[in-house]
Formats: sequence, structure tokens, C-alpha cells
Amino acid sequence: MEIFVDADGCPVVDIVLRLAKRSGVTCTLLCDTAHVLDRPGARTVTVSTGADSVDFKLVNLVHPGDIVVTQDYGLAAMCLSRGAVPIHQDGMVYTDENIDSLLFFRAAAQKVRRGGGRLKGPARRTKTHDQAFEVALAKLLQEAAP
Repeated sequence: MEIFVDADGCPVVDIVLRLAKRSGVTCTLLCDTAHVLDRPGARTVTVSTGADSVDFKLVNLVHPGDIVVTQDYGLAAMCLSRGAVPIHQDGMVYTDENIDSLLFFRAAAQKVRRGGGRLKGPARRTKTHDQAFEVALAKLLQEAAP
């Protein structure tokens, strides 16, 4: 098992690295050339800047049972189809049961925005979000431990 992080703008990289180290799990950060990251304890894969370039690279690297940290519903859906376990940076684990509705609402929101409408953005990130993510990721790592 490995943890992959869609790391462009990801606010929980430090939490992931700490839990990965504690669990003895390899962690790979993926970013494009506009967000180059180099963190001790992680392998970094940098891809060229482009629409979904990080997403496609990540999907090609992931294996069944790997954990993927992403806020991108489309990437989460592709990872689910590969047998990986995607988790949102707020601690929500994406599943076959919830991904369809998430994708539906994403598509509906895009339609509203294309039509000139505006939608309320996500709530400001708080320590509660970080704590929920840490608890959820620790649980996934514990469940996956031999």
C-alpha cells in the first residue's frame, strides 16, 4: 500500500506525511511545475502543467488498496475504479455509494457557472477539518495494516 497525494494546493500534506511515517507507508506527492514540492519523507512526482495532467499521472500510478488524498471528485471516481481508496482533505472517504451524487452535483454546479450564475464556495478551512481528516486517514491506515 502507498499513499498518493494530489498535492497542488493540498492543505493536509504535513498530516499525511506524519501519519505515513508513523505507519511505515510510502507517500508520493504529485504536483505540476507550477507547484513544485519537495518534502522530507515523501517521493515527489512533478508533471508538466496542463489540465488534469497530475490526475492522469496519479491514476496511472495507483494500485488496488492504495490511498489517494484529493478534493477532485473526478479523480476520486477514477481511483475508485482502479480499486484505490480516495479520501477528501476534509476526511470524507469517497465510496461507490457516494461518488455518483458528488459527480452529479459537481456537474450541476458547472452548468450554473457556465450560465453566468454564482455559487457559494467551500467554508473556510478550520482545525476541525484537519482533525476530521487526520482521524479518517488514521482509521484507513489502521484498517489496512497487516
